[in-house]
Amino acid sequence: MSDKSSETTQISITKEMWPVFVLGGFQGLAYGGIFILIVPLSFLFWPGEPYHPLEMGLLITALFGTSAISGLFIGRIIDNHKYSRKKILFIISLIRGSCMIMMGLAIAGLGYQTWAYFILLIVIFSFAAGGSWPAIVSISNDIIPKEQRSKFFGIQGIIGGLFSSFGFIVASFLVQIGLWRAFFIGLGTCIIGAGVILMIYIDEPKRGKMQKALFEVLKDDSIVYDFQIDKDMMRKTMLSKTNKIALIEGISTNILMGALITLILPYLQTPPHNFSPFATSIFILIFGLTGGLLGQLYLAKISDKKSAEKPILRIYFIILSLLASTIAFAYVFYLDLPKLTPEQGSDILYLMSFPVMWINGALYFTSATISALYMVNQRPLLQEINLPEAQGQITSWNQFLESIGYALGPLIVGIFLIMTLYNYQITVLIIILFIIPGTSLWFFASYLYLFENRILLNHL
Repeated sequence: MSDKSSETTQISITKEMWPVFVLGGFQGLAYGGIFILIVPLSFLFWPGEPYHPLEMGLLITALFGTSAISGLFIGRIIDNHKYSRKKILFIISLIRGSCMIMMGLAIAGLGYQTWAYFILLIVIFSFAAGGSWPAIVSISNDIIPKEQRSKFFGIQGIIGGLFSSFGFIVASFLVQIGLWRAFFIGLGTCIIGAGVILMIYIDEPKRGKMQKALFEVLKDDSIVYDFQIDKDMMRKTMLSKTNKIALIEGISTNILMGALITLILPYLQTPPHNFSPFATSIFILIFGLTGGLLGQLYLAKISDKKSAEKPILRIYFIILSLLASTIAFAYVFYLDLPKLTPEQGSDILYLMSFPVMWINGALYFTSATISALYMVNQRPLLQEINLPEAQGQITSWNQFLESIGYALGPLIVGIFLIMTLYNYQITVLIIILFIIPGTSLWFFASYLYLFENRILLNHL
């Protein structure tokens, strides 16, 4: 859409949205902690046994799969003007925080009993999580001017990256010293506290406030924008070809992303490499976090600037991100990484004395930097091509398909690792083939984008 909200004024994003960033940060810390602990948790469930790739893949599948389904229902509630989005976020934080606390009370070493207990709590945790991102996208659509949205999502991504990386370090360190319960209980308490803060400090705006055609009208407190989409308008907008492509693309792309992340951790942390979870966390912090920060700080600004007059450029940025970041990440599996004892794998300075580790870091840095283009362009693009009253539902649709893909990724990794007798190089070659459908669909979307946005312009 080529119109800019010239009637709106620039806002201080951090001043207006800091409670959202805090809540999102702690939630990112939870996801990051669970991810980095995928190998240690396996050993916690089954002491003295080898890593269980299929069972742990199912655990991650439950983490993302449940939120995919619940988001469809919660997204419809979010788009109903009768319900407060900040109250929904508060309830979500209570449920998620309580589940984390209960994970910290699990009895270790009971094998499938402990695993099933975690699965149950993760399903509840994930069910609530399904509404978190749709609610944030919906409320930000009415607070953040269009020309600042890549910046908002960039900051959100930076906060998420910082907290996730911090979660890597804290979780792996606490597990290493035997205090894994403190991670889950402490984090659960923080999530609940962040929900309380958001409930107190966020002022929920009127829906549609930042739309150009509605901005002046909605300054009158007596006027409320409560338009509801009928079936015909849904077909023309939410079920447009561009939207369908953007949504379906999320399946293959997130299978790829979920698979690569859950493939790299056991590859590094099990024999013959034996990197400790704490050493892995420090490595991710040094190279992955810095790359992600640079990408989301500078590439977000470039994206907003270049896309202000040509919004279609967001699609090309997404394609570039998918291709370049995946190739750089996958190449890590073909480096001759050092073969270490568990003691050597815990020595970070010794680990970084190998030149190949710096090559590994450069590849990871490059992948993290370029992958930021996807985050800071895909979400503003979906906001751009959808109506104000569709933001929660379209985000939940997108989240559903992306989460299904992300949930399938770990499961697919577990299956192929077993089929290839733990051959990571063959498995990663199979996984990167999932980049083909996503990039092809985005190329097709670029041809449809300009035509279908006219419907949206005529409505507003």
